[in-house]
Order: sequence, then C-alpha cells, then structure tokens
Amino acid sequence: MIEFKLEGEYIPLIQLLKATNLVETGGHAQIVVTEGLVKYNGKVDTRKRLKVKSGDIVEFDNNKILVK
Repeated sequence: MIEFKLEGEYIPLIQLLKATNLVETGGHAQIVVTEGLVKYNGKVDTRKRLKVKSGDIVEFDNNKILVK
C-alpha cells in the first residue's frame, strides 16, 4: 500500500495518480479514470475532478493509495 501525505484539505484524483507515479501524465490519468479503472473507497468512480481527502483509499492497477 502506498501512503500519501496530504498537504492541504484535498488533492484532485488526477493529481494524486500523477503524484504517486501510477501514471505518467495527466492525460493518461484522465483516461484511466473515465474508463472506470480507478476505485475510490471501494467503488469505481469516473469523476475526473474528484476531491480526495484524508482517510480515503484509491485503487488503481493493483495498487492501493491511502491518503493521510
């Protein structure tokens, strides 16, 4: 599991995927989100502008990100 330390109230889902190096570009992040390949707190979520907050878990490509 990847632990990501949040600096601020939230981080947009697209930026989180880039910051954890699970995707190379923002464009790639948008594609994987809209194709339903990302789970947010256990459920598929296709919102590109989703605000990920402390305590949330994001899953993509057999990786889990715990936001702290």
